[in-house]
Amino acid sequence: MTKRFSPSQIILLVIAAALAIVWIAPIAWAVATSLKPESETTKLPLQWFGSEITLDSYRLVLATGGIVKWAINSTVTAVVVTFMTVLFSAMAAYGFARTQFRGQRVLLAVILAGIMVPPQVLIAPLFAEMVSFGLVDTWWSIILPQVAAPLIVYILYKFFQDVPPELEQAAFVDGAGRWRVFFTIVLPLSRPVLAAVSIFTFITTWNNFLWPFLVSTDPNTMTLPVGLANVVQGTFGLRYAQIMASVVLAGLPLLVVFVLFQRQIIRGVAHTGLAGQ
Repeated sequence: MTKRFSPSQIILLVIAAALAIVWIAPIAWAVATSLKPESETTKLPLQWFGSEITLDSYRLVLATGGIVKWAINSTVTAVVVTFMTVLFSAMAAYGFARTQFRGQRVLLAVILAGIMVPPQVLIAPLFAEMVSFGLVDTWWSIILPQVAAPLIVYILYKFFQDVPPELEQAAFVDGAGRWRVFFTIVLPLSRPVLAAVSIFTFITTWNNFLWPFLVSTDPNTMTLPVGLANVVQGTFGLRYAQIMASVVLAGLPLLVVFVLFQRQIIRGVAHTGLAGQ
């Protein structure tokens, strides 16, 4: 039996298709431009495809020799930031959700206020702090400022509030302590939301350009976006094929992560209780 779509469903499908085209078009243009000969990237009128498909722009980017090092740096940075952010945010969120202490409401209000502060506002004081600690051009100057994530704390806080406290009370009766309950009961029950926030944190850290650009001038600590930006500015100038090739190479790992973990992302959003907010 053929399924018939209602007028409202058809309208939603049309809107979804239009949005998909809007989101996919820039990616398709970047890939198409990276495969053009350099002389045809600024040819008017603009065309999607050049006279030939060439990988010269990718060869030039890869020939710099630093892209593998920068990719490793980005991977290490993103993994460490993700692990520390999720762990510390989960500990803080669980403390707010399950314990009562003096000043709790004030601290929670401060965290909620942190969500509303644009990260760009904090760049100057954070940079001054890194300079005073002597951490500029080190891994910690890139990692530590990204670990504080008020939004992740709030999301996990809302999730932990919905975890049945009876499960924890049963463990307490059996002699388990607060830490054991947290690591053996609460965290395993929170795998969907933890997976979602981990993926979002990893993607955000991998894409972060401004902060690593400010605190890392040493090629040995540069992340992939910073390294590719320096290569493009210093060697290629305004050669659009190489610029687009750099963008594609930097975005490929994120595409792989999303394709592999898209179900976890959807399940995590559904389990946070924030999907409709």
